[in-house]
Amino acid sequence: MTAPLISPSILSADFARLGEEVRAIDEAGADWIHIDVMDGHFVPNITIGPAVIKALRSHTRKPFDVHLMIAPVDQYLEDFAEAGADILTVHPEAGPHVHRTLQAIRALDVKAGVVLNPGTPVSVLGNIMDLVDLILVMSVNPGFGGQSFIPSQLDKIAAIRAMIDESGRDIRLEVDGGVNPDTARQCVAAGADVLVAGSATFKGGPGQYAANIAALKGKA
Repeated sequence: MTAPLISPSILSADFARLGEEVRAIDEAGADWIHIDVMDGHFVPNITIGPAVIKALRSHTRKPFDVHLMIAPVDQYLEDFAEAGADILTVHPEAGPHVHRTLQAIRALDVKAGVVLNPGTPVSVLGNIMDLVDLILVMSVNPGFGGQSFIPSQLDKIAAIRAMIDESGRDIRLEVDGGVNPDTARQCVAAGADVLVAGSATFKGGPGQYAANIAALKGKA
């Protein structure tokens, strides 16, 4: 079984030294950097905006995997692309026309992703598979780190893996929420190939990051 890519969520990093934290997880073996953008409206939390992403861009060359939990979302896509996002991932519920939103992201020359919350059905993907580079399955309800994994999402991951394989397209299948070494194995077995992990990556401080990432990849 191929080891998954690990995209540590900086939501669990020390915000007082965010640049150092990004460099540390880069050096520890992170494949992508996951950046959670929340507006206090679409989800019950507020995090960061394009200015912080722009400030972090010089600290790593790893892809910035930017999860936009904001509504409306369309009017901010260009700002996040210009700030240095490599992937922009949006929720179908964040705007009236997700197909148009994905078109707009691709027009900005960044990769386009779509997010399925625990209550969002797989059927939403039916008419947008040709526009996505990444599908993110939320295995918790979005808004806060440190939540417990929702096991029912494993069936959703498996169903989406079958859809991706049938499409013949190169689409990444990412999982975010309650990911630790145990749930990571379950997600990969179900078909995921990218894992977002906040608490499981950043626990123990910088000296532990490499071991944490290795454990998530199933190498520890």
